[in-house]
Amino acid sequence: MKNLWIVWFLTLIISACSPSEEELMQAGIQKMDEQNWPEAISYFDRVLEQNPTQATALNAKGVALFQQSEYQEAIPVFSAAIEADSASYKPWFNRANANLELKNFKEAVADYNMANGLDPEQTDVYYNRGLALLGLEEYEDALFDFDMALQVNPNQALVHFNKGKAQLGNNDPMGAMESLTNAVNLDGKNAAAYYLLGVTRMSALGEEEEGCADLKMALSLGYTEAKSWIDEFCENG
Repeated sequence: MKNLWIVWFLTLIISACSPSEEELMQAGIQKMDEQNWPEAISYFDRVLEQNPTQATALNAKGVALFQQSEYQEAIPVFSAAIEADSASYKPWFNRANANLELKNFKEAVADYNMANGLDPEQTDVYYNRGLALLGLEEYEDALFDFDMALQVNPNQALVHFNKGKAQLGNNDPMGAMESLTNAVNLDGKNAAAYYLLGVTRMSALGEEEEGCADLKMALSLGYTEAKSWIDEFCENG
């Protein structure tokens, strides 16, 4: 009986010293702040051992997987977080981002719609959903979302760039040139924007001199696809 009592007493001490769910969550979040994704996951897994439907831990684990480019693995974790707390926009938004990375554009749009419905103040949804709509070649809807994103902050070079791509898809070269010009004015290192700007100038407006200048800038920034256009259409390529 004495030995059994000692074992019971030691078990009680170990239990009393075990970190709480909240302490494990805080440790995991600290590891996230340090970008130590594997260790963060290990803490969140310990939380989930205690409480398998802890929505915050599930969402955080999914984010850590996402940050390691493990998009396919992150999706079922975000799905479990949604099942645990479907009223939070976060796992819907995060699962949409994972699907966007995997080019599952239709699934991404559906999740962005849910995130937007749950919290319309989360303006990051607009740009990301616009990218998914662009992937689906739904250019009008993509333009709406890019415009919404620019209302929040008009100085976003990537939003202008992708808006220009949507305008080209929507057969609006003049609008595309304006958007692409905004993109390169805000980010002079966006080689793809210079390339599209040069191609659009030459093919839609016949502005060879200006188009060649843009294409040469794109090539100087490492956009090698510009070379074939330069060789064919620009004197002294």
